[in-house]
Amino acid sequence: MDENRSLPKRLWDTCREVPIIEDELTPWKMIKLLKIITLFVVAVIVFGLALCSKTSFLLLITLSNEGTKTLPAEQKPVALLCIGCSLIASSVLLLQKSIWKACYKSSKMPAKKTAALVLFFEFVVSLGAAILTIVAMPHLDIVTNVTILNGVAIFSTIMQVVTQCTAKERNRFLLPSITAFILILLGHILFLVLYIMKNPTDTKMATWMGLAVVGSFLVSFNWWENYFRPISQNSSSVFLANLCKDMTKSQNMLHILSSLLRIAVTACVLGAYVPLSKMDWDIVRSIPSRETRIIAIIIGVQLVSSALCHWFALAACKMHALRRCFILPLYLASLAVMVLLVVPVIVYYQDYRKSLNGPASINFTVYCNTAVDGRNQSVSSNVFPELVLDVTHTLCFLDMSKITDIGLLTGSAVSWWLGLLLATVHLWYFSLYRIQRTQDLFIRRLYEGGFIEQSVLLNTRFDIQNTEKRKQFRLDPVKVFLCATMWHETYDEMMKIIISIFRLDKYRPREKGEPNDVTFEGHVYFDDAFRDVPGSRGRHVNEYAEMLVEIIREVYSIFLNIDSGLFKKQQQVPDQKLLRTPYGGRLVVTLPHGNILVVHFKDKQLIRHKKRWSQVMYLYYLLGWKIMTKYFERWGKGEDEAELRRELEREKHNTYLLALDGDTDFQPAAVMLLIDRLKLYPRVGAACGRIHPTGSGPMVWYQKFEYAVGHWLHKAAEHVYGCVLCSPGCFSLFRAAALMDDNVMKKYTIKASRARHYIQYDQGEDRWLCTLLLKQGWRVEYNAASDAYTNAPQEFKEFYNQRRRWGPSTMANIADLLGSSSLISKRNPSMSKPYMLYQLLSLVSSILSPSTVVLMIAGSLTVLLDIHPNVALVLAVIPPAIFLGVSFKIKSDTQILVAAVMSILYAFLMMIAALIIIGNMVKDKTIMTPSSLFIISLACFYFITALMHPQEVGLICFGWLYMLCIPSAYLLLAIYSMVNMNNVSWGTRETAPAAGAAAAPPQTKAQKAKSTLMQFFMKTKCCRNLCRRGSAEEELIVSPENPTAEPQNTTVEDVSYPYGEEQSFRQEAPVFTCPHQCWVTQLQSLSDDMRLQEDALSQDEEKFFRDLTARYLEPLPENKQKQMRMADNLRDLRNKITFAYFILNAFWLVMTFCLQLLDQYIFIRVPKVDINLQFTGEYMYIEPLGFMFILAFALLVIIQFVAMLYHRICTLIHFVAFQDTESKSDKQKQKQQQVNDAGLEDIDDFLFPGLLSRGQGTLV
Repeated sequence: MDENRSLPKRLWDTCREVPIIEDELTPWKMIKLLKIITLFVVAVIVFGLALCSKTSFLLLITLSNEGTKTLPAEQKPVALLCIGCSLIASSVLLLQKSIWKACYKSSKMPAKKTAALVLFFEFVVSLGAAILTIVAMPHLDIVTNVTILNGVAIFSTIMQVVTQCTAKERNRFLLPSITAFILILLGHILFLVLYIMKNPTDTKMATWMGLAVVGSFLVSFNWWENYFRPISQNSSSVFLANLCKDMTKSQNMLHILSSLLRIAVTACVLGAYVPLSKMDWDIVRSIPSRETRIIAIIIGVQLVSSALCHWFALAACKMHALRRCFILPLYLASLAVMVLLVVPVIVYYQDYRKSLNGPASINFTVYCNTAVDGRNQSVSSNVFPELVLDVTHTLCFLDMSKITDIGLLTGSAVSWWLGLLLATVHLWYFSLYRIQRTQDLFIRRLYEGGFIEQSVLLNTRFDIQNTEKRKQFRLDPVKVFLCATMWHETYDEMMKIIISIFRLDKYRPREKGEPNDVTFEGHVYFDDAFRDVPGSRGRHVNEYAEMLVEIIREVYSIFLNIDSGLFKKQQQVPDQKLLRTPYGGRLVVTLPHGNILVVHFKDKQLIRHKKRWSQVMYLYYLLGWKIMTKYFERWGKGEDEAELRRELEREKHNTYLLALDGDTDFQPAAVMLLIDRLKLYPRVGAACGRIHPTGSGPMVWYQKFEYAVGHWLHKAAEHVYGCVLCSPGCFSLFRAAALMDDNVMKKYTIKASRARHYIQYDQGEDRWLCTLLLKQGWRVEYNAASDAYTNAPQEFKEFYNQRRRWGPSTMANIADLLGSSSLISKRNPSMSKPYMLYQLLSLVSSILSPSTVVLMIAGSLTVLLDIHPNVALVLAVIPPAIFLGVSFKIKSDTQILVAAVMSILYAFLMMIAALIIIGNMVKDKTIMTPSSLFIISLACFYFITALMHPQEVGLICFGWLYMLCIPSAYLLLAIYSMVNMNNVSWGTRETAPAAGAAAAPPQTKAQKAKSTLMQFFMKTKCCRNLCRRGSAEEELIVSPENPTAEPQNTTVEDVSYPYGEEQSFRQEAPVFTCPHQCWVTQLQSLSDDMRLQEDALSQDEEKFFRDLTARYLEPLPENKQKQMRMADNLRDLRNKITFAYFILNAFWLVMTFCLQLLDQYIFIRVPKVDINLQFTGEYMYIEPLGFMFILAFALLVIIQFVAMLYHRICTLIHFVAFQDTESKSDKQKQKQQQVNDAGLEDIDDFLFPGLLSRGQGTLV
């Protein structure tokens, strides 16, 4: 009878050791507060910038009015010129950006019909804007000027009605669009009635009114594209569809042509109107300083606020704050401008009445005639009263005592404002992705500086909204394969990644019949997982593999019952599958929420091992076998080839591989943030997150700050200016379409056949894969909000060996990219020539870092010993030169020992020199010395950068250790890396023992003979279980009982064929004394909590792995001659590169030495200043070479700092949008579960309070 699996296995053993599975590293309270503050600040900024933009623009129009006196009549052309500048400013910016794209990216010329149509509308719009703002509005009152700009939505309302009528379904916003059209039309009628009633015989005013109405109507054509696209989609017209497609493809060239046309039309209208109005352009050359300041401040505020308002409005949309930070602030901007301009008029009018002590006898007309128009032009510095009186002048034609005038003016203003509200009411229901591309938010790149809020609101994409339900955006679902490579990870390291995979399973469960936006499938590739065991017919998995299976069982049990009470039925771990495979074995685990985890145990005697070959294995299995095979099978059955091609491209585009190391710890949110980048940007081939080193000790502290600076500055700069050159394999997401592209996946299978291949291909496989992607035109990005944690080397030796691999491979890949810069710039739009120049400067600075450190040490010795700089330079060169020379003769371990001792001595030297420099600053009361400026500027730079990362600001504390270790990291490590370049072993985890594993005794001669005999008889007689097709034991190999742990890489190919195949043995019966005769029974016996059932691999998949192994992954044969030849080649390459590397540093030092000898003749004199920045009368002399280096360093710092600021803002936008969308969906998913568990809530909280409590945003 089956056992009752609803109860614990051991009723007396219910206490658990629960690992940390919640996200305890992310400060969720601080993030929630940051989100609220960010949204509030953005809303205030959008509102404030819109207010500044519109107010300053209306002030320019007011200053150009004939009767205003802040500017004399003869200087009115200056104000008109500034209005024209406001109109064309966005066109100038768009022209510059489009020309840049045309130079460095592909731009298609539009068809003649397309160009003619677009340019016609651009001509009409630019003509209308110039007529409205330059010609008509200076003759209207301020209230009308504030609100008539809302009337530019009239054509948009008409097109909204047409668009919704052409749709196949009725739309909920059809009635608001019709009402908006009526209100805007009513506003124009009331405006005309108001001005005609005042003086019906004034033909001049009638002309201005007509031009204002015509101008506002022409401007309303500005957003025709917003409605043309949905009309073409709903229409069956081929002409409209082709026209829309051509506009999209040739958008960049159309931007260039339209920008030039807008600038030309505005200039023509402005140039023609000034002479026609009997004004003279010559006055522009001689403007008084007072008027110049007024005009410059107003136009400066207008131009800057308009551009920033457009950018922050876009940011608000991308943050999913459309209503709070975008629509509402822009709606209120017009009202605020009205209040800001009209309230001072009323206040000044009331003050004037009170000052005359006769309020009853003074009406608004008298006030205008005496106080406003009758005043003399003021030359005082207080401009505000003059501007208020000028604004008042525009209202003087009205009789404020008549309710009719006030009613008509108010009616037109309210009608226009309500019309704009109803014309844009659909934006309140606008559906957004988590992050949205700008071209999907705004239909045009152009904004209108003269009416910024109308421009931004009407430019937002218009979508048909059904009456039954609003349209939902749905992206194609994506499939993510988690691919982790393992070797000799420890228990804690394995626990981290397994928990991370189970977190992801809980976060995105796979439920049958329900669509999911993201589905996951985990794969762990375990290298060198098998060992020989005496007395066993087959090979066993090693202790590391056993430990992994135990961890999976343990974590499975925890996640399965994580929300269960003590006396609730316990869910037992279901049965899982074991499969024998041609490459070793496989464990298939169905996770608690339906996702799959597959552990591939690799036998290095059956398939090639090491990390790159594990990557090749999963690339061809997951992308080649699982994706391509099924489409070829369908094609063979006669399905339509074109449709199959479309489906294949769609699946390749929406299939991602998450590369992981065996010790990576991550949260589901980190994966989702990377997925967002690839979802919405089709040319992104890979994206990486922020890697945090974990561990303890000084080496880890140093790496924490080093990693932080590298991500804060270098990776952010690469992302902003071009592409990230290395997406680390410990946590990176790759697009299948990019990996399957030409010259990527296929080229990644190349075996190292030359010396440089070992350095570029095998020492830095992650960087080389990214190099292949960049060469094919794919973009690689960095997402700072996606955090992952991985163990860092804690020992000095391990750290040096790791960087010994990374340093040369980094230089090799960057040199490869720079060597193909012309080709890459053509293929990859993100890799421009200026960006390649930036990478060249970075490479040169990296190469010259040893000599730079020597100069720094020489400067320290100069300060410390008070000696001549050249003497200090000679003393500084001697220790590293000796270390370099002896490193060619001594072993690498001895080199590391010497480097460790020298590192300590250099650290003391750096500390003493820093203290002396600080003391000299206090003593001399000046900071204007090279050493002082360097230390202060570097400290301030790192401190400000850390403040921009509030979550990681504490890492600045490790900056002092980083500064002390500069000689070790940039001088000694460079020497060690160059000298040991021929050593291509992995360098880390080579001797890491399993937890609790005891060393086996050495094998005796009798045992070796016995093993050899066993091998012979195993080939002639096997049990039925071992005769399965595709089993790992088909080719049995018995190795020594205590094999030495092989490194992940070796100097040359080092995997040998099975030995003893051609020897003759005596026919003796083998003795099988081992309790488990193969790895299957070995794993089945580990625990009865998770029962492992043996299953069989399909014949097709078995054949695939055999073919794959034969084609790409056969174990490399041992060839002693080739090994020796390759070792010689590696030494030759090492010698050549080392010579070139250090000869360049020697040249730099020699030039510095020579210039210091000639310091009396060749120098740059810089005045010294004290702490108060006052000149002390002394000068500081700097040799030109050092000055050039300081300038280059400062330039790189500024470039990286600007990129960091921009990247920080973009990261904040993305993260706020993620928090605003993902947290809501999480709450909805957990709501039902919380209701079901309500009855046991109290007892659960009492028994497991730390486990069951969930903070805001907790993802487990």
